Amino acid sequence: MPFRKLVLLGALIWFGISCNTKDDPEPAAPAKPSTFTLSSLDVNGAFSGYEYTDVSLKPNLRFTFSSALSDASLASGLTFVANSGEKVPFSATLEDGDSTIVIVPTGNLQFLNAYTVSATSALKSKSNATLANAVTLSLHTQLDSTDKFPVITDDALLTLVQQQTFKYFWDFAHPVSGLARERNSSGDVVTSGGSGFGIMTIPVAIERKFITRTAGLERMQKITAFLKDKTQKFHGAFPHWLNGGTGSVVPFSEKDNGADLVETSFLIQGLLTARQYFNANNAAEAKLRADITAIWEGVEWDWFTKNDEKVLYWHWGPTFGWDMNHQIRGWNESLITYVLAASSPTHSISKEVYDKGWANSGGLKNGNSYFNIPLPLGEPYGGPLFFSHYSFLGLNPTGLQDQYAAYFTQNKNHTLINYNYCIANPRAFYGYSDQCWGLTASDIPAGYNANSPASDKGVITPTAALSSFPYTPAESMKALKFFYYKLGDKMWGEYGFRDAFSLKDLWFADSYLAIDQGPIIIMIENHRSGLPWKLFMTNPEVKSGLKKLGFTSPNIN
Repeated sequence: MPFRKLVLLGALIWFGISCNTKDDPEPAAPAKPSTFTLSSLDVNGAFSGYEYTDVSLKPNLRFTFSSALSDASLASGLTFVANSGEKVPFSATLEDGDSTIVIVPTGNLQFLNAYTVSATSALKSKSNATLANAVTLSLHTQLDSTDKFPVITDDALLTLVQQQTFKYFWDFAHPVSGLARERNSSGDVVTSGGSGFGIMTIPVAIERKFITRTAGLERMQKITAFLKDKTQKFHGAFPHWLNGGTGSVVPFSEKDNGADLVETSFLIQGLLTARQYFNANNAAEAKLRADITAIWEGVEWDWFTKNDEKVLYWHWGPTFGWDMNHQIRGWNESLITYVLAASSPTHSISKEVYDKGWANSGGLKNGNSYFNIPLPLGEPYGGPLFFSHYSFLGLNPTGLQDQYAAYFTQNKNHTLINYNYCIANPRAFYGYSDQCWGLTASDIPAGYNANSPASDKGVITPTAALSSFPYTPAESMKALKFFYYKLGDKMWGEYGFRDAFSLKDLWFADSYLAIDQGPIIIMIENHRSGLPWKLFMTNPEVKSGLKKLGFTSPNIN
């Protein structure tokens, strides 16, 4: 083949190969990821999700991602903020081939505070990929375990608590009537039941030398004169709330604008206790006793059986009559209502009303055990602890029993069930322990709740454990020391312990409630000396009423 043809053939071959090469696409380079993700995280070496409690004040936070990170994006891609909105200074360093961020606050965080740490979409990888999903951690720092006040003897601490709490009823009482305001923000609104508790604290305060007997008598004269002559009553019974300056009803709710028989019984319990204390043979104390007797004998307990039904009714009013239709049946805080109704020398109820109404023909019995502790009466786990307090401020449960229960056993076991529930902490609320316990009705964040094992919102109420001193002295003292020494900077104030707190929510009430403050003073005194029990149980009418209902007790023989 001529050389010219060989050259041409070679050129054609080369051209074909070249054209074929250009027609075939080059293999694509691997696509660079547009996002990256979190691979793991830990707080102080442990992982428990995205919420952490009891965190140290200088925690070590590690976020590990699926890609190496751009150091330049750390400042804009990480945030560390306190619950107040204040930014927390921190250091952020890269490890593990720049895929792990180690975050440490520059200074110490604050005790019992909430913080949020976030990695946002502004965080970039070295290849400029974006974090697919923001990561947010919630941190609750630990409790400051140092004592907030100097340590004093247990006896001195009990006295201090009683004296400070008594100021709610003494210093903060309504200036016109001397009655107890419903709460520290209630203005002129006073409470009949809470005032009964406040009245019971006056003999305690005199005996503990917080006030003089003369001052206590003068306050009682002011209170009884107001109750007897100025207060609006309904068949002798008092409303739940009233105006402390005028004595007129303040509706508790739309239809609750008349008599409240249970609140009335708390008031009468206090008045009868005071009547037994002010027993001097002089005109002033004799007049006080006579005024109390007139108030007591004016309550038409039997009328509240609503045309002789075999049960007492809680409410009646001139506007709505019996519309609320709330029968008083046990087990709850209202045993004292039936005892006083049976004890009345003027308007007494029969034992049949007690058996069919309060005891619901035996329906108030429980008989089950919780935490291996038998509960004679009431709802599962016993309900809120005020069930074992309000009726027993004056009514001594020691040795008291009837066909339904032995009442010291009932109250002690109820308290121990509440205590053991808080230790078991089945809902894993932060802070519950053998020194931080006690569920009863109180303020909660943004509301009010009858706290109990069946309705547990993570809120501890000091009155629950402190008013249980007669039943659980060791457990209650441990709680008192925790509330005072460890939480005192947040919970101890002008009128003793504030109403409630939640370590879970880092919430501390700023409120004081009469019905929670009063039992603290009274039940601590029943634990120390038994004075309120001794006074109330010496009332001859009460002894007769208890016997009429079938109770036995060494205190009524």
